[in-house]
Amino acid sequence: MFYNSINKELRLFSFPVILVLLFYSDVNSQSLTHEDYKNAYFHMSRDLYHHYNDIIISQEWNNEEFLHYRIKKKNKISSLKIDLTSLEISDYKKSNLQEFNINSKSLKLDPDEFLSPDGKLAAYIDKYNLWIRNIETGERVQLTFDGYKHYGYSTNNAGWIRSDKPVLKWSPNSTKIATFRQDARGVGEMHLTTTNVGHPKLDTWKYALPGDEKIFEIERIIIDIESKSIVKLKMDNDFQRSTTTDHIAGRGGELLDSQWSEDSSKLAFISSSRDHKEAHLQIADSKTGEVTSIFKEIVETYYESGLRAENWRVLFDTNEFIWYSEKDDWGHIYLYDLLGKKLKNRITIGDWLVREIMHIDNDKREIIFTAGGKEKGNPYHVYLYKINFDGSGLICLTPEKGSHSINPSPNWNYFVTTYSSTANPPVSILKDRDGKNLSELSFSNSDDLKLNGWQEPVEFKVKARDDKTDLYGIMYFPSNFNKNNKYPVLNYIYPGPQSGSVGNYSFFVFRRDFQALAELGFIVVAVDAMGTPGRSKSFHDAYYGNMGDNGLPDNITTLKQLSRKYNSMDLSKVGIWGHSGGGFASTAALFKFPDFYSVAVSTSGNHDNRNYEADWGEKWHGLLKTTNNNKTNYDSQANQLFAGNLKGKLLIAHGMLDDNVPPSSTMLVVEELIKANKDFDLILFPNKKHSYGDMNNYMMRRKWDFFVKNLKGINPPKEFSFD
Repeated sequence: MFYNSINKELRLFSFPVILVLLFYSDVNSQSLTHEDYKNAYFHMSRDLYHHYNDIIISQEWNNEEFLHYRIKKKNKISSLKIDLTSLEISDYKKSNLQEFNINSKSLKLDPDEFLSPDGKLAAYIDKYNLWIRNIETGERVQLTFDGYKHYGYSTNNAGWIRSDKPVLKWSPNSTKIATFRQDARGVGEMHLTTTNVGHPKLDTWKYALPGDEKIFEIERIIIDIESKSIVKLKMDNDFQRSTTTDHIAGRGGELLDSQWSEDSSKLAFISSSRDHKEAHLQIADSKTGEVTSIFKEIVETYYESGLRAENWRVLFDTNEFIWYSEKDDWGHIYLYDLLGKKLKNRITIGDWLVREIMHIDNDKREIIFTAGGKEKGNPYHVYLYKINFDGSGLICLTPEKGSHSINPSPNWNYFVTTYSSTANPPVSILKDRDGKNLSELSFSNSDDLKLNGWQEPVEFKVKARDDKTDLYGIMYFPSNFNKNNKYPVLNYIYPGPQSGSVGNYSFFVFRRDFQALAELGFIVVAVDAMGTPGRSKSFHDAYYGNMGDNGLPDNITTLKQLSRKYNSMDLSKVGIWGHSGGGFASTAALFKFPDFYSVAVSTSGNHDNRNYEADWGEKWHGLLKTTNNNKTNYDSQANQLFAGNLKGKLLIAHGMLDDNVPPSSTMLVVEELIKANKDFDLILFPNKKHSYGDMNNYMMRRKWDFFVKNLKGINPPKEFSFD
C-alpha cells in the first residue's frame, strides 16, 4: 500500500505503479543500487510527459476572427480552429495556416540585430557604433560615428550579463530610436581564464562592484532615422539602473523604463538612483532633447515598478499617467494628472498587489491587469481583473481557482486563460473581454500521470518567524512512504530577493529533481520565505540590508512546524541545497545554523556580494559603507567570515568561467575553510559558466551521492550515469 498524497486519504495505486515501485531498495538498506537511482530519475524524465495530455501546446490568433490552437492528446496532436463569432470548432490542416499567416515574412535576422516595429529595419552594433540594415535591400547605414571601446552606443553589458545585441527602444512608427551611450571608462574589470593545454585565454570585461567609485552610466540619446541626426537629452548621465531588474535591457534587448508617444514626438522614461531608492519619471522632446521632470518617488529601501513587469504608463492623449507604488505596503496603481502632476485618484486598493498591467483601453477608460492575493487561497495564484480609471467597477475576469496564464487576442476582445494549481493540471477557457466563458478549449487531469508513477506534491501553509505571517510552500514524499519510518529532510532554497524557492504554484509534471530526491528516501521541502516578492512590501523588505539572513529563520521554523504534523520528518538529519543565491544561502545555513543543518550542497554561490555585480548588492543590501575600525555594513553577509563555524558536511562547487557570479566568490570561502582547518568537498568545473552545461548531470549525481552518504549513512551506487 502506497501513499499518493500525505495530507489526503490513503489511496491504493493501480497495478502498473506497484510494478515500478517494487524495484526500490528498503530505505534502511546499507546501499542504494543503480536501479534505485534509475527509478528515482524516472520522476524527472521526459517519459512522464507521455502521460501528460489534453493540454494546449500552442495558440495563435488570426486577428479577432479565429483562434488556431493545438492540443496534445494521448496518441496525437490535434490541430483546431475556433470561429470567434460562431464559436464553431473545426479541424485544420497545415495548408490552412495561410489563412492567418498570409502577411508573415521569412525574415533573416542575425541574433544580434533588433528589428523595427514595421519589420523593415534591423539595428545592430559594429565597432561600438549603431547601424541599421534595410531588411529588403540589405543596405546598411551607420547612425553613430564616435563610439569606441568602453564608450560605445547601445552597449549591452551589465557586468553579470552581456551581449552583442544593442539595447534600444524603437518608436512605434519606426522613425526614431531611443538609446544611450554607455560610459564604462574607469569601471573596474573582471578576469577569467580558460583551462586548456598551452597558454590559457583571458576573458576581461567591465564589471562594477559595490562600493566602486565608478559604475556604468548612460548618456541618453534619440536618433532620427531619416535625418540621421542624434539628439542628446539635456540632462546629466543616468546610472545604469531600472525599476524591475538589475539591467536596463529587457527581453530581446528592449530598453527598459522607457515609453514613446504614439506620434514619436515624446519619450517618457524613468531615471533611478544608484541605490534604487529614487525613481524619477521624466519626458523628453525627441526633437530638441528638452527634458521635463514629471514625478519622483523616494523610498527607504528600493523602488520597484512591479513584480518583473513595469506598471507605470504615460497616457499622452489624455495628459495623465499611471504610477505604481507600494507606499501603503501593497503594490497598487494610481492615476495622476500629467500637466498639474497631482494625484487624481487611487485606482486599486487593498491587502493584495497588482502584478502586471496587461492592457489599457483609453476609450473605455478601463485597465486590465493581473494581481495576486485578492482571492481566497494561495496569494501566489495569479488572477485577471478589470477596473475603471476612477477605481470603480473592479471585477475578477478569471474566478476559477488556480493560477492563470493569459493569452489575449490582438485587440483584447477575447482572451484564453489557462489555469492550474500544484495538484490540478491545466484547463484552458476562451473568454470575452468581460470574462464571460465562451468555450472550454481543453481540460486535463492527472489520472494517467498517477497511473504511471507521478506523485502529487503537498502544498502547505505555515507561520513565519514572527508567528503571524503566513508562508506557503510545497513538499515531496517518497512514493513508498511509510508513516512509521523516519526520513531525512532536504530543504531546497533560493532566497531571492528577486524571486523565491517556489513562487509559481501552477501545475508541473516535475520541479527540478524534488520528487527524484524523495524517491531516494528523503522528504523534500521548499518554502517562499520572507524577503521574497509576491506579497506585501514589508514582507519583501524583511531582510533588506542584511542579505546574510537569506530567509533561513523562516526555512527553519517551516521545517519545525511541518515535523509536528508529519512525524516521519527526522530533523536530526537536515540537508539543504541551492544554486547561485541558493548556493550562497545553503552555505550560510551550515555556517550560521550548524546545530540544525547537517549537510549542504552549494553551487555557484555569490558568497560575498562585495564580489558580485554592484546593482545587486546596492539594491538589496544598500551602498557599501566602511566604519573607522575597517569593518563594513557588508560583513554580516560575507560567508567566508563565518567559515570557522562549519560542523557538518559541505560540498561546494563553481564553474571556472562563471561570468555571472565569478568563481572568486567561492574561492574566498575555500580559503577561509582551509585556514580554519575544516574538511569539505570542492568541485571546480573547467571552462563552465554559471550553469555547467554537459557537466550538469555529473553535479546532480554528486549531489545525490552526497546526501545519500551523509544523511542516510549508506553507500550510493558507484559512478551512476544519467546519460
